[in-house]
Amino acid sequence: MTPADLADLLRATAAKVLVERGSDPSVLPDEVKVERPRNPEHGDYATNLAMQVGKRAGMAPREFAELLAAALGEADGVDVAEVAGPGFLNIRLAKAAQGAIIETILAAGERFGTADALGGRRINLEFVSANPTGPIHLGGTRWAAVGDALGRILSAQGADVTREYYFNDHGAQIDRFANSLVAAATGQPTPEDGYAGAYINEIAETIVRANPGAAELPETERHELFRHEGVELMFAHIKQTLHDFGVDFDVYFNESSLFASGAVEKALDELKASGNLYEKDGAWWIASTEYGDDKDRVVIKSDGKSAYIGGDIAYFQNKRSRGFDLCIYMLGADHHGYIGRLKAAAAAFGDDPDTVEVLIGQMVNLVKDGQAVRMSKRAGTVVTLDDLVSEIGVDAARYSLVRSSVNSSIDIDLDLWTRTDNENPVYYVQYAHARTNQIIGNAAAFEYGSVTPDFALLVDDREGELIRTLGEYPRVLATSADMREPHRVVRYLEELAGAYHPFQSDKTLRVIPQGDEPVTPLNAARLELVKATRQVLANGLGLLGVSAPERM
Repeated sequence: MTPADLADLLRATAAKVLVERGSDPSVLPDEVKVERPRNPEHGDYATNLAMQVGKRAGMAPREFAELLAAALGEADGVDVAEVAGPGFLNIRLAKAAQGAIIETILAAGERFGTADALGGRRINLEFVSANPTGPIHLGGTRWAAVGDALGRILSAQGADVTREYYFNDHGAQIDRFANSLVAAATGQPTPEDGYAGAYINEIAETIVRANPGAAELPETERHELFRHEGVELMFAHIKQTLHDFGVDFDVYFNESSLFASGAVEKALDELKASGNLYEKDGAWWIASTEYGDDKDRVVIKSDGKSAYIGGDIAYFQNKRSRGFDLCIYMLGADHHGYIGRLKAAAAAFGDDPDTVEVLIGQMVNLVKDGQAVRMSKRAGTVVTLDDLVSEIGVDAARYSLVRSSVNSSIDIDLDLWTRTDNENPVYYVQYAHARTNQIIGNAAAFEYGSVTPDFALLVDDREGELIRTLGEYPRVLATSADMREPHRVVRYLEELAGAYHPFQSDKTLRVIPQGDEPVTPLNAARLELVKATRQVLANGLGLLGVSAPERM
């Protein structure tokens, strides 16, 4: 019996009790919450259902809890239900019912934990979208790890997810990038507002090698050559870096296409016609305060050029025209203003602002030997994805970046994440998986196939704790998807590893018989428990894009 099964049983039992009392069962919540008590002595699970609905059902919460406890005590799979305090209900499952979680996991395999809660939803998930003017910095690297994990988690809940990269190939930053390349190719100093770093020299040299005489071309022709080829080379590097990081996108959308196709002009004309774009001080403004933004925004500047938001407005329209019913934007710490403006843009078109979600990620810092690492040897002023991976590897990089809520800044201690012991969180989880694999491998030499596991024999507290932790996985995934918080999966895996390591380390809890001892139903049950643990660890690590090693 999983927590979800118990929740369903609780609701059905509560409805039956209410009907028998002549009360209306509609007072029950759609979903009943069950929690694991902090003190295991209080039971396997607890619920405050009676306190939620007792008064609405016309009785004291404790009275309702006592009726529930009596009814649950007769239900299959429940050993005992006890009332505590003003109406809390503590429940202890029958050992065989608790052990059935193991069979559920092994039967589902890779699909254990998945659901169809988001079935039918078409989600556009845009993340990273770094300017093609330099390597991906740590902020973009965080979004690469978190965004990819979130996409996997949403898909596991049934959503049709399209991962999209918005290729910012239009605007002043591209001109500055081209000017920087030209300066490097002609031996001039980097422009004051330009880009510096070894990568600029490398790209400039590559362009000159492929185009002899490029540095001597007329100014306009030279600028266009270095702009076009420089952006292509830089973006090719970005795509390869992301691929090596385990992140690939379904769509690479060019910002310039919105201007070339007339989509920006068309979108802004539509807003003018509806009165949501007005002229003031020689510029055109979107009346975004009418839709909850903190201030109106300039969309067409006084020089007639579109502000950055002009492309954003047309881009949102484009996403909706492609059939996405939810557009998730994952943006950096300096983009808080985009929450209001994007929702306001949706509303200005007569669309539902809730079709827009904006997630803001905070800063990432590297620390080594107790000191902040601030500069990259290759990129110059910033630390990049390549720098992080070269220091700690892909698995540790992805895991460390997803491990904390994106609402908080994080420090990645390079000394910690390169350790090969249980102090390193990713090592701790991966080692648990490797240990399960080792046990399963060792068990192959024994005759388990002819022995039927008896899960009712798994009565040790460590076995119970491990089983209950395994049973939490589907709920963790559902909450992670609903809250857009992949870090919940990371923390769960550490909790699961924390439940598994003591189980395997205890010599009294033998999975494999000693010497010539025969395999017993208890040995067989414990082996199935180990297999279930391996499966859930592998499933969870897979959602994070982190490997599940067979040995370490």
